[in-house]
Amino acid sequence: MLLCALSACSSSDEDEKDMTQPEIVATDTASPLDCDTYHKGGKIPFSYLFKDNQELGSYNIEIHNNFDHHTHSTSAVECSLNAVKEAQKPWVFNRDFSIPGGLKSYDASMEIDVPTDIDVGNYHFMVRLTDKAGWQQIKSVAIKIVEAE
Repeated sequence: MLLCALSACSSSDEDEKDMTQPEIVATDTASPLDCDTYHKGGKIPFSYLFKDNQELGSYNIEIHNNFDHHTHSTSAVECSLNAVKEAQKPWVFNRDFSIPGGLKSYDASMEIDVPTDIDVGNYHFMVRLTDKAGWQQIKSVAIKIVEAE
């Protein structure tokens, strides 16, 4: 009897184990997309759909300069780049956001203010999505910040 009880517990635990990464889905209204341009003092609209097979956890948005032309290799799209340069006053944005518990799908959207006193040029906009089990998916897009209109 003890052997039957132990084997029943172990198989049900295995059935519930989440072994799948969450998804960052670019819908028709997704933003930002590769090669998008934004102005100093303007806003970057952020909109992506997040999905998971069991339960979503949280996400992080990071924006950092790409003045040295490094890559994060999550997209096959190649954007035109400004010349390599030294950063004087680069923009760094890095914030964590929670997703309400129990959700398998979540429409994440907000507007991010672009500071007026930053270097213009090439930037990376990165999204890190983590599910409740700790699996992570990353999406990185190349954007450009230009002078205000």
